[in-house]
Amino acid sequence: MTEKSPPALDFSQYLTYEKMTDALKQLAETYPNLARLDSIGKSHEGRDLWLMTITNFQTGKDTDKPAYWIDGNIHAAEITGSATALYTIQYLLENYGRNDEATSDPNLAMVNTLLDTRTFYIMPRHTPDGAERVLTTPHRLRSSTRPYPLDEDRDGLTPQDLDNDGVIRQMRIKDSGGDWKISQIDPRVLIKRQPEDLTGTFYRVYTEGTVRNYDGFILKIPPIKEGLDLNRNYPYDWTPDNEQPGAGPYPLSEPETRAIVAFWAEHRNITGSQSYHTFSGVILRPYSGKPDDAFSLHDLEFYKLMGRRGLEYTGYPDASIYHNFRYSPKSVLHGAFLDWAYEQQGVFSISTELWDVIKLAGIESRDFIEFLMKKRSEEDELKVFHWMIENLPGSFKDWEEIEHPQLGKVEVGGWNYVYSWQNPPPGSQFLKDVMHSNMLFSLACCSMSPLLTMPVLNLEKVGENIYKVIVVVENTGFLPTYVSQKALERKMLKPLTVSLLTMEGVEIISGEKKVELPHLEGRSNKQSMNLFSSGYPSDDRAKVEWIVQAHPGSRIVVEASVERGGVVRREEPVK
Repeated sequence: MTEKSPPALDFSQYLTYEKMTDALKQLAETYPNLARLDSIGKSHEGRDLWLMTITNFQTGKDTDKPAYWIDGNIHAAEITGSATALYTIQYLLENYGRNDEATSDPNLAMVNTLLDTRTFYIMPRHTPDGAERVLTTPHRLRSSTRPYPLDEDRDGLTPQDLDNDGVIRQMRIKDSGGDWKISQIDPRVLIKRQPEDLTGTFYRVYTEGTVRNYDGFILKIPPIKEGLDLNRNYPYDWTPDNEQPGAGPYPLSEPETRAIVAFWAEHRNITGSQSYHTFSGVILRPYSGKPDDAFSLHDLEFYKLMGRRGLEYTGYPDASIYHNFRYSPKSVLHGAFLDWAYEQQGVFSISTELWDVIKLAGIESRDFIEFLMKKRSEEDELKVFHWMIENLPGSFKDWEEIEHPQLGKVEVGGWNYVYSWQNPPPGSQFLKDVMHSNMLFSLACCSMSPLLTMPVLNLEKVGENIYKVIVVVENTGFLPTYVSQKALERKMLKPLTVSLLTMEGVEIISGEKKVELPHLEGRSNKQSMNLFSSGYPSDDRAKVEWIVQAHPGSRIVVEASVERGGVVRREEPVK
């Protein structure tokens, strides 16, 4: 049993880069047989891109086992994603080896089995530069801190903390042409002005800030200076900035995305991926730019199965980005990580939008994007407002009139957006619930990977020092060893190989030393319960035979290998 030590992480705060680095190093040092910390590259500002490899190294190398990829915080303010990835790291390491308790806790039993037979590659912070700015300043940005597409300041509204409370909130200005008005039920709440509202007090609402080169009449809203979105920079279905804002000058133009793609190219054992985002409480799947008809039947059915399991673990429904998570019915997203991981790597990739304050406020059914981006009813606005001020102290600040340096009298107040709508407060039970339930779902996804085994290695004597070697290899995992039909279509995988390793005193008489076999199915193609079927064939198994000459005391050693199912070796002495 692994010796327990004080936790490196207590999640009472969202960690700055320095504190996250210290915690990861402490965990790697505390659990050397289970964890290895590597930098897979440098960010735009030169920070290490930390990746934790977690497996029981005493049962094999990480690359000899099926692996599951987890990342978080590709968008700067989505810090619940990195917290959940860090929580997963700590949970796996602290709970491995608790064998006595595992008999009564299936989650602990799953940890033991997974670390003995699988590998986790966990990258807590996809954009360390952007997250650091969010965590250490009042400013928000989308992803990377690199100025893009222009590096000069532009005229117009510049976000700034005017009242020095440490948060950039909102400011409202009375204006007869304003599109907001005060709720008659609660004067703290702003609601959208109706088309027929002709009289009354109306407001324009802006981000709190100053105005560069204001002419006294026209308030310009320039695009954010740091306009890159790392989740639009991946090579599959990449399009330039005029079609996809934030895409970058070319695919993989950013060091963060290049480092991840290079790591995947070197680790062909990755079988699936989970990317943690915020917010909405939904499990998203490809495609961003194509309908479900683009999937093979096997792959679509597996995605839907994962979605059902995800709902059971997290309470979040699953959704196609194309069908259910589009910002506009006339446009689609391009260059996203999960589309690249599925389409060009052939693994089942999902992105979970953690934290659902809207559902917690009692609003169960809604269009995810329309509720956030378009007009909400006054009833719904009030529901969310009152739930948040009652359950998330400090999330809202009452409006206060100040003298603006360019605009005159304005009112400043409203939401601390990062720690209300976008992320649960650090240290709260809400954060703990989000991290734990979604961590368990990721463990379940990892457990669905293929797993190559060798249940049979028999020697049958057929003559003087002559033996028939019989080997059966089996995929005991849920997914086939090729993982997805997309991987087969792309012809991106090497075949399953079974090799008789020639040892001293052993000579092969019949059969090739290295045999290539078709990939093995798992259980994912055996989910239907057809009453008229005679059963399923043993397409998860294969047999190989050799005739060898071997002398007593020598050893027969066989190794089977498939990129996404692992490496297994057995040996038998010749008697």
